[in-house]
Amino acid sequence: MIDPRIYRAALIPVLFAFVLLAFSLENRPQPLRTALAPDAFQGKRAFDRAYGDGGAVRGLSERFPDRRPGSADDNRLAAEVARQMGRAPGFRARTETHEAETIDGRRALRTVIAERPGTIDERVVVVAHRDAAGTRAEAELSGTAALLELARVLGAPRQTRRTITLVSTSGGSGGAAGAARLTEELTGPVGAVLVLGDLASRNVRAPLVTAWSNGFGATPQRLRATVQEAVKVETGSGAGAPRALSQFARYAMPVTFGEQGPLLAGGLPAVLLSIGGDRPPTADAPISRARLQAYGRAALRTVTVLDAAPAARPIVEQVSERDLLTSRKIVPLWAVRLFTGALLLTVLITAVDAFAALLRKRQRARISVHLRWTLANALPFVLTALFAIALAAVGLLGPVPDAPVPPQALPARAAGLLAIVLVFALGWAWLRPAVLRVLRAAEAVRSEQAAGVIIVLVAAAVACVMWISNPYAAALLIPALHIWLFALAPDLRIPRAARLLLAALGLLPIALVGLALARSLGLGAVDAAWELLLLAAGGHISPVSLLLWSLVAGCGVSALLVAAAGEAPAAAGDVPITVRGPRSYAGPGSLGGTESALRR
Repeated sequence: MIDPRIYRAALIPVLFAFVLLAFSLENRPQPLRTALAPDAFQGKRAFDRAYGDGGAVRGLSERFPDRRPGSADDNRLAAEVARQMGRAPGFRARTETHEAETIDGRRALRTVIAERPGTIDERVVVVAHRDAAGTRAEAELSGTAALLELARVLGAPRQTRRTITLVSTSGGSGGAAGAARLTEELTGPVGAVLVLGDLASRNVRAPLVTAWSNGFGATPQRLRATVQEAVKVETGSGAGAPRALSQFARYAMPVTFGEQGPLLAGGLPAVLLSIGGDRPPTADAPISRARLQAYGRAALRTVTVLDAAPAARPIVEQVSERDLLTSRKIVPLWAVRLFTGALLLTVLITAVDAFAALLRKRQRARISVHLRWTLANALPFVLTALFAIALAAVGLLGPVPDAPVPPQALPARAAGLLAIVLVFALGWAWLRPAVLRVLRAAEAVRSEQAAGVIIVLVAAAVACVMWISNPYAAALLIPALHIWLFALAPDLRIPRAARLLLAALGLLPIALVGLALARSLGLGAVDAAWELLLLAAGGHISPVSLLLWSLVAGCGVSALLVAAAGEAPAAAGDVPITVRGPRSYAGPGSLGGTESALRR
């Protein structure tokens, strides 16, 4: 039923799209640079202020050891930060209070904002969170230490070109509620936001500059390159370029623990500078004064460069970008969208041709049965997602922020995961058969040609919807669509084991991207499952996305079931005709070569 000639012809647009993709490569933008050395940043002063000098001076980590978001120590530290930043010449500090969901439930959080006006309205913003899930958590306090030192340096009697805004937030230990609220509290044009994470850990883990968003996008290339250049100059080493698989994973499934995530998703050009990337340090992570000195200087160099950028145009032209980075070039989003769209078009043309052949054979009843059967296979996944949302609504999952949370802030709960597994098992063993009986689709013959065609059409429709908003997510389904076209066709005599292996192979890109994402976030198998549950329950994954991915899972299970059903025995008279001659062709005797023709 699948016509290979139609498939080959439908691959022609893919060739043209690939040529356009090859010619669409762009050069990476050059970073902004400065010849001024950030010698004013004193790492020893910042280190002693945060951790004490070993003598009579007590550091912030000792005075405020329990800095859970919204706690007494967190609020007292906010007051201390406001006092110190308000004393810097030229800065005016204010404190905003708002309620948000944190790792300890709904809490009143304080955001300290200190501003120094410049000669133009565009702002350069520096953000650091002061809260922590663990006790003392000295490495996590290093961002606040650098922020206070930047206030001292930038408060010196000199005029800045742009308005400098220093922000101390709470909620960054999980959910980044303070940073998310900052998108509403900042007024006026924002040229760039530099988020300070862990700047003092002894153990360095790339990437040092994190650009990922909690929405579809990433930090603008020029801003990212500027911070990477500052890190290279001050530390003598590169910031660590993201790998292709990591980029694809972050674009297809936008998740990050850093505070730059909600800022980018909220429309601010932000980037994170942190020794451990967007993975927060452990509470007992060892710290180094030399590390704070080097990365604090990199932060000051970045702010100085951004402030000195030409005033005729914005620092960055875009809030966020969605292009792929190669070693030296950039693949623009439009080229990625065009190429993935051409691959989807190939599947659609071939599947629609097979669907039309089914209609010509008067298979409408079988088509309807297999459509209902495929959709019913997605119901257990939809039920599980709805159950997770319900658990969060009634508070049985505990605190559930609406943004990703590191595993050390909210450890996995075995009871919640077990409940999800049981609900899925119930949905598969009871709800699915009951729905199939009501829909009269329980008698679907999985070895029929209609089964594979309908699965491919449903999956292709889901991929097209994804492609409109996120071509990277749609690209994860393209290998499965192309493989399933032929692996699920019963008229192709493929052994059952090979057919099942091919059907599973189509889902391999989704598994690889999920594994790459979990590895970059430092998640084990249990932590990854718990994180996925929190993302669905907290609303980070939208209801539309939950529905689409549930349909993808349903199509994947359906493909495996059809492949496991094996080959359909074909009668001799049912062998399809794949080679046709002209309509005037009257058989072998019409062209000679038979005994009756030779006698003439």
